Amino acid sequence: MSLSVPGQKPVASPAGATDGYTSNVFAGKQDQLHKVCAYVQEKGFIPSELVLNEVSWFYGNLGIDDMYFQLESIDTIAQHIMALYGAKISAFIKNEKALDIELERETDDGAVYINTSAPGVSNLAGPQHEKRIDTRYLDQSTKNSAYRLESYRSTGTVSSSLSTQLRCYFVRKCSFAKPEPTGDEVNNIQLVGDKTFLEKATENTLEIYSTVMKHALLRTGPVIEVYDIPRSRVKRLVMAFKHRTTQGVLSAISDLYHYYELYSTRKYVEHFSNGITIHCMYLDQLPGSKAPPIEASIWQVMKEASLIYCLPSSPLQSFFQTGQLSVQETVYGYVGWIFAQHFLNRLGNEYVALSSALDMNNQLHVEVLQKIKKRLRSDTFTREYILDIIKLYPELLKLLYTNFAMMHYINPPHDDMKISLSYQRLQTTPVLSEDELLDKIRKTVANTHELMIFQSYLTFNRHVLKTNFYQPTKVALSFRLDPAFLPEIEYPTRLFGMFFVIGSEFRGFHLRFDDVARGGIRLVRSRNKEAYSINLRSLMDENYNLAATQHRKNKDIPESGSKGTILLNFDQQDKPRVAFEKYVDAILDLLILGETPGIKEKIVDLYGKPEILFFGPDEGTADYMDWASQHARKRGASFWKAFTTGKSQSLGGIPHDTFGMTTRSVHQYVLGIYRKLGIKEEACKKLQTGGPDGDLGSNEIKISKDKTIGIVDGSGVIYDPEGLNREELLRLATKRLMISQFDIAKLSSNGFRVLVDENNVKLPDGSIVDSGVKFRNEFHLNPLAASDVFVPCGGRPEAVDLSNVAQLINEDGTPRYKYIVEGANLFFTQEARLRLEKAGAIVFKDASANKGGVTSSSLEVLAALAFADDEFEENMQVKPNHTPQFYLDYVKAVHTILEKNAELEFEAIWKEAARTGRAKSIISDQLSTAIVKLNAELQQTTLWNNVPLRLIVLAEAFPNILLEKLGLETLLKRVPEQYVKAIFGSYLASRFIYKYGGEPSQFAFFEFMAPYFTKVSQKTPNGTV
Repeated sequence: MSLSVPGQKPVASPAGATDGYTSNVFAGKQDQLHKVCAYVQEKGFIPSELVLNEVSWFYGNLGIDDMYFQLESIDTIAQHIMALYGAKISAFIKNEKALDIELERETDDGAVYINTSAPGVSNLAGPQHEKRIDTRYLDQSTKNSAYRLESYRSTGTVSSSLSTQLRCYFVRKCSFAKPEPTGDEVNNIQLVGDKTFLEKATENTLEIYSTVMKHALLRTGPVIEVYDIPRSRVKRLVMAFKHRTTQGVLSAISDLYHYYELYSTRKYVEHFSNGITIHCMYLDQLPGSKAPPIEASIWQVMKEASLIYCLPSSPLQSFFQTGQLSVQETVYGYVGWIFAQHFLNRLGNEYVALSSALDMNNQLHVEVLQKIKKRLRSDTFTREYILDIIKLYPELLKLLYTNFAMMHYINPPHDDMKISLSYQRLQTTPVLSEDELLDKIRKTVANTHELMIFQSYLTFNRHVLKTNFYQPTKVALSFRLDPAFLPEIEYPTRLFGMFFVIGSEFRGFHLRFDDVARGGIRLVRSRNKEAYSINLRSLMDENYNLAATQHRKNKDIPESGSKGTILLNFDQQDKPRVAFEKYVDAILDLLILGETPGIKEKIVDLYGKPEILFFGPDEGTADYMDWASQHARKRGASFWKAFTTGKSQSLGGIPHDTFGMTTRSVHQYVLGIYRKLGIKEEACKKLQTGGPDGDLGSNEIKISKDKTIGIVDGSGVIYDPEGLNREELLRLATKRLMISQFDIAKLSSNGFRVLVDENNVKLPDGSIVDSGVKFRNEFHLNPLAASDVFVPCGGRPEAVDLSNVAQLINEDGTPRYKYIVEGANLFFTQEARLRLEKAGAIVFKDASANKGGVTSSSLEVLAALAFADDEFEENMQVKPNHTPQFYLDYVKAVHTILEKNAELEFEAIWKEAARTGRAKSIISDQLSTAIVKLNAELQQTTLWNNVPLRLIVLAEAFPNILLEKLGLETLLKRVPEQYVKAIFGSYLASRFIYKYGGEPSQFAFFEFMAPYFTKVSQKTPNGTV
């Protein structure tokens, strides 16, 4: 959005440019009028003596734009004239002073709408043509199929006795001059424009549109400009943005300028084949308006258009349309509603008492308690119930918004010309202290439930540390929250930081357990409304659990655990990339200091410290990491190289799938079991979920030598008790193909394949599969799947829990799978793992087994932080036909480090299990907790302040390849101190715990550190050992 400084005059149009489009002139209008007269006369509905008068008034006095007469046929125009005559007769009979007229015609190629329209009013009971145009035509427009709009307010009235004015909308399908522009052609408006637009647009309009279009191509969000019309107070508002990056803008912007008592005489929407949409409207102030001058109102419309772009509509929109709430108050109310859905304390004291009474060491009690928690959280306060209560008290929203704004609104300079209307509004609303506000809420609401809902708004206000709510330009709303409000009983490990993001297509979170933290960004889709409802309720909990798993998994590396989630709205399932880009850009608003007036300005920062987040790929976002890194670079982020992992090799990324990073770690645990038990890998039968088309699945096939009897992937199930043909599996894994592409001629007589779209399939044993989908989803529980080893490489979280784990235990009490190495995150619940271990299975859980990917990503981040931009390009960025030797060597070093880390943890778990008799799944968590706890303590001890000791430890902790390339001194200068501290702490903590276990003696640490202190004492004066 290109905004001028408050109080600055809008851009003036070039001298003599009074209109943006050439007027529509229909040369055959008079001839058409006679033909319409004859048609109406023939129908006989209007008395003969009145026909010419009615038709002439419609053509001349009503003030309908000539475009209507150009587009419509004789019979359509005649039908509309007769409809108008009938409406006037009805109004006369009812003694009404005005008419309600609604004429429309829709086709796939366009539409015409004509309706009664009072200027400057959003008629909630009217035909809602603008919403229909948004939904049916404008929001659906793409480069391949787009629509343009011209809309005019009639200059005349429907008759000499009635003052009713009409609004006309003409929608037509675009025909671009060049539908597929390439290279610099995307900036040439003469090539990317619609042919009709190019014919009608004046030179002034082409110049204006070309300028904003070029800016919009470079922006994630909208570009907004206002232009003066010479010799007139009418203002021309122009707004440009990328196709399908928001919805409902036409109707939402109308509501916005109506709120400030403005109305439009004309408006246009143009689409371009380079993917840009431009809205243009001519705005004037209502005659007799008591609102501030249009110069002040238009400035406010410009500022608030970014909020409209972020959230064009909400369930509270009617309060804005009727003037009860401002756009800021409405959007704030919507944000608070979403916050309440996720964080309203719904469990109550009874749940706390019950959890205290139950035995938390009894896994059955834990499972029952979790089910009760889910039920309470979904049934007590539904989304609809919360919204209904919020709608009862718009006056409370105004007060709560004022409380929020007083903390986060930047006070304007002491210059009346530059004080925005929204700031002036704040001066008219009572400012209550938090205690006074809470007292006001208690006196206003009717019951405890209503009180709890509005208390959640206060909780939100109290814990927002910074927000982009008042940034002039934004694509989604983001809030950095202090997570202290989260109840410990639900979220036992306290979070360090929380980001809450809301866009028109999604809502999302980013949670982290320490300042330096990294984890993937997961995109959550929903197949149907029921799935969306479930995903919505579980979003925060799943995000927290994934981040907690990541936290435990990241014990070997400097970064603690984090995770981001993006839940697509149910009606926006086709917008994953748009949602991801908005999520990233909105979070960057809070990480990068704003320094550009009118675009990115300084915000109120109650946190007061610099923050860096590290994002990685996860479900649905693997293809977006390059964009995020480059976008951070464009926005001036110093940390852009390290901002994302999983980037392309051309950007210095180390792809997990290409180099099998996660699989190498998982397979170290499989090999460790074979080694400890003296088993030959080739003799073991294995089941694998996650197919040859995925990262883990394909690399597991490539790296293993076992007899794989079954694979489950997105397309179905492939099974052969004799072992699936390994050459065929390798072919699929190499080409990343699903098992639907498996050559079934290579199955034995007892083998089969069942795809998800197949039903009533007969298996070799004679049994019938009723549903391919159900068979796929539950095959890991099927007796046919019994094998020596089970390696889940894919699947939904909690695929095995207490409700179905019994199906994995044979009648004699032995486990169906002897050895389980959990490659996929959260495939088993902890309770299910413990039941299987009790039955005799050897289980290595996800947080231990699949940490190879996080180790690789951590080392990718470290290289990005260590190298200057030019060095990074030379050593880490792979070019076509050239891979830097350092890059190849670094990948080998990563392999060595992650395999060593996996081996150290495997041995520690195995040794502790033998010593204590505890379940390996519990030991894994205990080791992780011990390492994380010790790491945090070490960073705060005097050990860090012992510089000679620090240098000795860091010389071990940094990869040798980086030390040889850059030297320790350079590394310490370039890598942020907080990150170096994390390297120091994580290295010592992990090595100590792996060596001495999760419950070391009080003297163990002195013994562990003794060699380091010896080296310190041996240092010579010049600093060498």
